[in-house]
Amino acid sequence: MSTKHDAVRIEGWTRTLEELDRELGRLALVCRVPILEPGVIDRVLHGDHLVCGTDNPVAFAKLRNLLMMHFAIHRKWATEMGEPQIAAIENCVIERLRKSMPELTEPWTPR
Repeated sequence: MSTKHDAVRIEGWTRTLEELDRELGRLALVCRVPILEPGVIDRVLHGDHLVCGTDNPVAFAKLRNLLMMHFAIHRKWATEMGEPQIAAIENCVIERLRKSMPELTEPWTPR
């Protein structure tokens, strides 16, 4: 596979992941879930709605489903490109989200 083809593919994956993660961030804000805090993603994946600062079961279900999709995509792409490359893409996306959605890093009190 050519380097140019890899670059185009990585750019596409980055864009897809960024769109998915932006929606995750939006839903986290709706649910008032401090998604970037340690341990919170695991709680959401396990269906712990008490991590929410507000009661919105529909948005929480969407948030949980998108997180599961994110990790399924991660596994697939890591198999194709390698874990280090995918981790680098995710770190880049997370840093962009921190800058564009600073509310995600604000402390919230779970109910």
